[in-house]
Amino acid sequence: MQFARVKPRASAEVAFTIDGRPARARVGDTLMTAMLLNAPALRRFEFGEGARAGFCLMGACQDCFVAFVDGSRVRACTTLVSEGMAVLTGASDG
Repeated sequence: MQFARVKPRASAEVAFTIDGRPARARVGDTLMTAMLLNAPALRRFEFGEGARAGFCLMGACQDCFVAFVDGSRVRACTTLVSEGMAVLTGASDG
């Protein structure tokens, strides 16, 4: 886990999956926050064995792009997590 919630968020819980594994977040969390509260990285690096966890955290770079099972891609730092999202990190067959 890269992130730890310092102050509990009172909003409703959201269920989603990361590489097919169940994960939970809170309404209002960005996908980046939700993923890094549940996993060690956002995605695998395309050109090596490293993992990526985001860079600018404000939507100016492409480091936090993640894929959904339908093949679409979004910036995790500017996309709000929603119920039922199915995210792939590239770390497994998902």
